[in-house]
Order: sequence, then structure tokens, then C-alpha cells
Amino acid sequence: MMERRPFGRTAHISTRTIFGAAALGHVTQEEADRTLEVLLDYGVNHIDVARSYGDAELRIGPWMEEHRDTFFLATKTEQRTYDGARRELEESLERMRVDSIDLWQLHLLIDPEEWETAMRPGGALEAFIEARDQGVVQFLGVTGHELVVPKMHRRSLERFDFDAVLLPYNYPLMQNPDYAADFEALLEICEERNVAVQTIKSLARRRWPEGERTSATWYQPLEEQDAIDKAVHWVLGDSRVFLNTAADIHLLPKVLDAAARFQERPLDEEMEALVEQKEMEPLFT
Repeated sequence: MMERRPFGRTAHISTRTIFGAAALGHVTQEEADRTLEVLLDYGVNHIDVARSYGDAELRIGPWMEEHRDTFFLATKTEQRTYDGARRELEESLERMRVDSIDLWQLHLLIDPEEWETAMRPGGALEAFIEARDQGVVQFLGVTGHELVVPKMHRRSLERFDFDAVLLPYNYPLMQNPDYAADFEALLEICEERNVAVQTIKSLARRRWPEGERTSATWYQPLEEQDAIDKAVHWVLGDSRVFLNTAADIHLLPKVLDAAARFQERPLDEEMEALVEQKEMEPLFT
């Protein structure tokens, strides 16, 4: 049974494992439809996509005609101005064949100059607030990668009361004491405000060795079920967070299988052995 919890203050009871729809960026509609069946079989009820994820929004569009009420639907924009963000929102709605979405997120907002542009008058945040007030979106969020992201999310939450954040979280990354401290500081704020915390890169093994790329993820992922089990169970072992699945439709069933069997977090000794066996390295240094 897939575990479900309230998604922050949104009142949505979300599966703790969220479908990361970047996996649909470069697949056919037939492949996407088979992926939908996997999601329905496991009871996943939350989709996270972005305007920048290739054809992913287009692949989701046909699903929404029959299953819109099944899913909490989130998308993102990398635009930093009011006009650019509003234009992309309209494009996302058209591509996904919906009139509204549940969560709209400022994507990859970690560069200080871009942050200032998005937050100042005429910036993307104005479009976000307007869309929410008009009922086109219900909730607002912010996402990011890199080691600086927990600090930048804290800055964003100081500027505006976002409903959700998204950032990397896995065992090797959390062995970086600075990142771990910043992550915990962010989660403390999110717990106080009931902000949903989504995590990515659960399966990250390392960056691809030269000429060895064999999956759709930009990093080399864990691929064997036992290794995936440990990585997924480690993330889900933190009850404060949600896990967004990896950007590869072929890894998805393994991740969902692991999530459905989750009971407890692996011991540090088990994770250290996995790191050594798989030669795992943090993606961000």
C-alpha cells in the first residue's frame, strides 16, 4: 500500500511518492499511457511536471481528459518576469488540456540575480499571486538544485509564504555537513509553517562516466531493485518529506515497488555499504 500524507497546508492527501513527470519528456504517447497505468495500479495521486520538461506536459494532456480529478497536478516555470511567467502558464494549461492546476512553482530559483528579478515589481511572483487570486492555480511553490538551494529557499520563504519547496535529498548528499545543516534549517521553517517539502535525486549514484549514459536521467542512477529499495526507504524514512520519482519511465516501477514496501529507514551502516559498493558520489559539490 502506498503511504499517503497531507501535502503541507494544501489539504490534499498525497501519496508520499510523487510522479516526477520529467520522465515523459522524450517518450511517445503510447509509452506515456503505459506509464499512466503503472501510476493508477500503485495509486499515485500526485504529478509534478514543468513547462521545460520536453513534451511531458503534452503527454499528460490526454490523461487529464479522463483522470483530472485523480491527480494533484503541479507544473513549473523558469521564467522570471511577469509577462514570461504568465505566458508559460497559459501554454502549460493548453498543453495539459486543463483550466487550472493545483500547484505552480518557480523552477530552479537559485541564482541571486534571477531571484531579484522574479521577486521585484513586474517579476514572476506578481504573475503567481495574480494567478492564485484568479483561481487559475491554487498553491504556489519554489524549486531548486545545487548546494545553495536550502539557503535560497529560506530566502524565498522570508520574501513570500510559499506552500511548497522542492530540493535534492539523498544519503550521500546529506553527508555534506554544510548542506545537511542548511537542509535541516529549511525543514524547521517548513514544519513551523506547514510547507510541503518535496525531494529529488533519491536514486542518484554519481555523474555519468564518459560515454556510459544508458538512461534518461542526467545523472547515473541506481538500477538494481535492492539498491533502489535502500535509497527510496532512506528518503521515506524521513516523515517530513515527499519523494519525487526519477526522470526515467523504466525506473518508475522499481521506485514505486520499493515505496509500496517501505517500512523503516535503513541503518547508516547499510547505506555506507551501498555507497561503497556502488561507488556513489554526491552530484553537487
